[in-house]
Amino acid sequence: MLVIVGMVLVIAAVLGGFLMERGHLLVLMQPAELIIIGGAAAGTLLIANPVRLLKETAARAAMVFGKSHYGKAAYLAAFKMMYDLLSKARRTGMLSIEADIETPAESPIFQANPDFLKHKDHCDFVCDTLRLAVSNNAEPFSVDQMLELDMEVRHHGATEPAGTLSAVADSLPGLGIVAAVLGVVITMSALGGPPEAIGHKVAAALVGTFLGILLCYGFIGPIGSHMTKIAGEERDFLHVLRVVMIAAIKGDPPIIAIEMGRRAIPLHDRPSFVEVEAVCRGEASATPAEGAQAEPIPAA
Repeated sequence: MLVIVGMVLVIAAVLGGFLMERGHLLVLMQPAELIIIGGAAAGTLLIANPVRLLKETAARAAMVFGKSHYGKAAYLAAFKMMYDLLSKARRTGMLSIEADIETPAESPIFQANPDFLKHKDHCDFVCDTLRLAVSNNAEPFSVDQMLELDMEVRHHGATEPAGTLSAVADSLPGLGIVAAVLGVVITMSALGGPPEAIGHKVAAALVGTFLGILLCYGFIGPIGSHMTKIAGEERDFLHVLRVVMIAAIKGDPPIIAIEMGRRAIPLHDRPSFVEVEAVCRGEASATPAEGAQAEPIPAA
C-alpha cells in the first residue's frame, strides 16, 4: 500500500510543481517519447536476461505491491510450528517426525501454518535439514556450514532480479537522452518553420530526458531497491530457522532453541519473550518433563 502511495506522491509532486510554474500538462503528453524509452528499455531487458530471470523479476516486482511475509506474526507462527515439531521429536524420537518432514503438506504440524507451506523454499530448507538429523549422525558444525552455503545461494537468487531491474533503471536516463537527441534531429529538420512549431518540437525532445530520469529515480530504481530489502527479510527469516535447527541438533531443549532463534530476529520484528512463550507453551503440546536431561537429536 505504501508503495502505491509513494508513487502517487511522486506524480503529484512533479506535476503539482509543474502546474505551479504555470506549465501546460499537454506539453508532457508525448507518446512517441514514451514509446522510444519504454520500448528500448524493454528491449534491453530481453537482450540482457534469460527467460527464467525475466519471470523471476516479474514475480518479485509484484511482491513489492503486496504485504510483507516476514513480520512478527510470521515469526511467531514459525516458532509455534518448529516448537511442536521439535517437541514431538524430543518426546518420541526423531523417527516420529519422518512422515512430517517427508510430506509436510500432509503433516498436521505444517498444516497449522499454511503460510509457511505456501513457500516451498522455506519448507525445503527446514525439511531437508531435519532429514539429515533423522537419517545421519550429522555434526552440528557441518550442518551449520551447509545451511550457511544454502542461504548464500538462495540470497543470490533472490537478489538477482533486483539487480536486473536496477540495471534497467540505470539505463533509463541514457535512453531518455536518446529520445531527446532524436527530438533535436527532428527540430533541426524543421528550422525555418513557425517559431511555435519549433518550440513544440524542442519541448517534446526535452520531455524524453525528463521521462527517462523520472522513471529511473522515481519508480524503477526504488522498486528495485525495495526488492533487495525483501530479499534481505527472507534471508533474516531463514537465518532464524537455521539458528533454531542448529540449537536443536546440538541438544538444546525446544524452548531454548526457540529462544535462541528469537534473539536472532531483527529488533523491529522481534516478539517479546512472553509472546513467544505464550505461543509455544500455551497452545503447543506438552513439553518434556521438568528436569529431563537435554540430549542431542539422535540419529536413526
